[in-house]
Amino acid sequence: MKFAVLIAGVALGLGFAPAALATPLPQQPSQCDPNYSGPCVPIASDVDCAAGSGNGPAYVSGPVTVIGTDIYELDQDGNGTGCENG
Repeated sequence: MKFAVLIAGVALGLGFAPAALATPLPQQPSQCDPNYSGPCVPIASDVDCAAGSGNGPAYVSGPVTVIGTDIYELDQDGNGTGCENG
């Protein structure tokens, strides 16, 4: 009887092993704007590309991918990538 319980426990554990070993997707910290992926675009009153001529107060070094609304207008040419020059 103990052997059957042991076998059932091992089988049950192996059934959950792939989920337990799966690598979680990296998540951006909550202070990053969810409209962008790649480098963290900070949540601020204004964000400009670090290599551009904007006046901040916050900056991001790109490129960044626009996955929502480009609220900081980092993607000047509308191709889905902002701060392409850094």
